[in-house]
Amino acid sequence: MSQKTFAVAVAPLLFLLLLLPSVGLSQESETCLSCHGVMKGSLKTQRGTMVDLNVDTEKFNASVHATLPCTECHMRFSAGSHAASGSAVPSDILSLSSKIAAKFKNDPVAGAACAKCHAEVYQKVLSGVHGKNITEKKQVDGAFCLDCHGSPHYITRVKDGKSPMSRKYQVETCGKCHGSQAIIEKYKLEENVMDSFRESFHGRKLHLGHTRAPVCTSCHNAHDIRTKSDPESPVFGKNKLETCGKCHRGANEKFVPAITHKRPGPIPHYGEKLLILLTMGTFAFIISHVLLEAFADIRDAVFRKKEGK
Repeated sequence: MSQKTFAVAVAPLLFLLLLLPSVGLSQESETCLSCHGVMKGSLKTQRGTMVDLNVDTEKFNASVHATLPCTECHMRFSAGSHAASGSAVPSDILSLSSKIAAKFKNDPVAGAACAKCHAEVYQKVLSGVHGKNITEKKQVDGAFCLDCHGSPHYITRVKDGKSPMSRKYQVETCGKCHGSQAIIEKYKLEENVMDSFRESFHGRKLHLGHTRAPVCTSCHNAHDIRTKSDPESPVFGKNKLETCGKCHRGANEKFVPAITHKRPGPIPHYGEKLLILLTMGTFAFIISHVLLEAFADIRDAVFRKKEGK
């Protein structure tokens, strides 16, 4: 077959493919949403926890999970009925669900199902300080997937401006825990880290919309988060040289100590206040001078006009 004949035969087929609708909800998801898309309120489970019955169809359709069938995560359920048992849960998912059961009291299997698609990322979270807080200490306030990325039904890509982990909202998301006085006191965390970041050069650049200003994950990693005393932490000791060097080429041991969450001492604090007062005073003097000059010109013009008469 010649290239011309091939092109003539294939071109109409490619055109038809373009006309086909994009992949949307799976058939199973449509079945589930026919009820959960209109149901309202919450339901108390046998374990005494509350489950939100409603799933916003429009928001779910816009999420990264829209094409997945519901039983991909809710493996204990069948596609047709809640009463019927779903397919057998794989042993590795079942084992993992028992480790995170303290966090996912409603459906720990669904919480462990994230590992089916995000295995590498999931293991990083488990090995980090947030994951160990759940698996080893059995604490329910340890940050996990949904605490950062939001409801599993509405998760969008981080590059999406609406994602809780986007540049626009990430500091606010991390601040839910690291800005909570109860969490800070419970785990003896460093205080005022959120306030000190917002007041820092990095935080102010981010607030002004600078696209390259660092956010929390820029220095502490996104999933493999470790305490600052952990030798593998990107902010431990000389590791800071490499971390800061990602943005500040040539960062040395004298430069690195300047990047910290600790509040500045009294000299920088009052120096900043003095500079603000000096700036405001300068502008006030200029404005006053201009107004007095204008008043003098008007007064002289009026008097000269009277003298002329």
